[in-house]
Amino acid sequence: MTSTYRTMAKSELNPRPGRWIALAVLVLAVLLVAVDATVLGLATPFLSEDLKPSGTQLLWIGDIYSFVIAGLLVSMGSLGDRIGRKKLLLTGAVAFGGISVLNAYATTPDMMILARALLGVAGATLMPATLALIRNIFHDPKERSLAIGIWGAMASAGAAVGPVVGGFLLEHFWWGSVFLINLPVMAVLVIVGVRTLPESKNPAPGPWDVPSVLLSLIGIVGVVYAVKEMAAHGPRWDAAVVGVVGAVALYRFVRRQLTLPAPLLDMRLFHSRGFSGAVLADLLTILGLSGLVFFLSQFLQLVQGMRPLEAGLAELPAAVGAVTAGLIAGSTARRFTVRSVVAGGLAAIGLALAVLTGLSQSTGYPLLGAVLLVVGVGAGFSFTVTADVILSNVPKEQAGSASAVSETAYELGAALGIAVLGSIVTGVYRDFPTPPGVPVGAASAAHESLGGAVDVASGLSGHAGTALVTAAQDAFVDGLRLASGVGAAVLLATAVAAWFLLRGQKLEDTVEH
Repeated sequence: MTSTYRTMAKSELNPRPGRWIALAVLVLAVLLVAVDATVLGLATPFLSEDLKPSGTQLLWIGDIYSFVIAGLLVSMGSLGDRIGRKKLLLTGAVAFGGISVLNAYATTPDMMILARALLGVAGATLMPATLALIRNIFHDPKERSLAIGIWGAMASAGAAVGPVVGGFLLEHFWWGSVFLINLPVMAVLVIVGVRTLPESKNPAPGPWDVPSVLLSLIGIVGVVYAVKEMAAHGPRWDAAVVGVVGAVALYRFVRRQLTLPAPLLDMRLFHSRGFSGAVLADLLTILGLSGLVFFLSQFLQLVQGMRPLEAGLAELPAAVGAVTAGLIAGSTARRFTVRSVVAGGLAAIGLALAVLTGLSQSTGYPLLGAVLLVVGVGAGFSFTVTADVILSNVPKEQAGSASAVSETAYELGAALGIAVLGSIVTGVYRDFPTPPGVPVGAASAAHESLGGAVDVASGLSGHAGTALVTAAQDAFVDGLRLASGVGAAVLLATAVAAWFLLRGQKLEDTVEH
């Protein structure tokens, strides 16, 4: 046995004394990515006023970050397995901080699009590396479950805190400040991470296959782009062509992985029913939830009249529920069963979404807050346990690739969910009748979005403006109710599927040696 393997064996027998400090560093990276993913939406109106992008440029500013992350997750997870997860994480962290400055001080729409794309490249290095390092730092399965719970809890907290932090910054500073908050966090992450994070990688990784990287990038970006475009603008031949190219690239990617001696992604991982079931549950859960996440903020602001900061605070019960459930998910799954905790969490989310089918403009906050709390608890239980199942079902040498598959399922689920549920909301919304006295041009703009209707109505005199806003809000709520019903059906069906697919799955109890 080589000295490397003796060192690895010794570290597995004796838990690292600084492992919880190392987890704190990893949590910082997760928190940062989660916050960054949510603050741009709040900053968009201010950014638009300053940079004056066209409609198409504005869409690319919003979408390119998630496109690039989705397309590179698998490749970056595999790269971390090869060159070292610590090296990849710290390099990505430095890049993320530096590119955040470029985002903050972008002076043209094209510069902003490029900066967001580069930030996506850096962001793709962070999430898989953090979860893979947890797999290799914590050898006691019970400690690892708690660590994964903390990891997931901070991701949920970041998504909830993002609108609150963003709302505060935008009320006191210029829009670039939402990117500059990344710098002090990244500085702490790098300084502490250099000293506390252990290096881990696959001892026999094989080469990093560049054609596979390109096929993965083209495939996932192509499919996600096509789905989003056709959801936003209806069937179009150019989006369909991009989607077909993406699907062909993904097919070629899978075929290539099956023939390579050292594939970028080992497709045999999917032979495990637990691994495949957990990934599928994650994808469908995000698909069903994304409509709520995407449209509820608009409901709170444009229908119930909350300011951005108020809307962010109103959504906090979801984070509280997710954090609480995530911390006890591992012990709960061991006390009962994996499938009962995952299926129960998904069913709770489904029932909460079903309650929203009775939503109205006058729905009080106690009901909305309770729904968000239940959604958070259900998500905290299900996502934490599925992450544990995914990591437990693969060799730790492939932890980066496995983590990347899980993260890619989130990204694809979000894209498909916003596309499917978004098209439902948009389809119902665009059919609302135009009140008398509203000019044709104003009516056309109002039918594009609820925000557009509110803007147009402010320029109309008399009763017409009020009638237009009321009709638009009614239609939006009708669409949100229908989308919530579809989301509830997806979540309840996923709960049933998880009950069968995760049959016999157990979280580990014995320490690795």
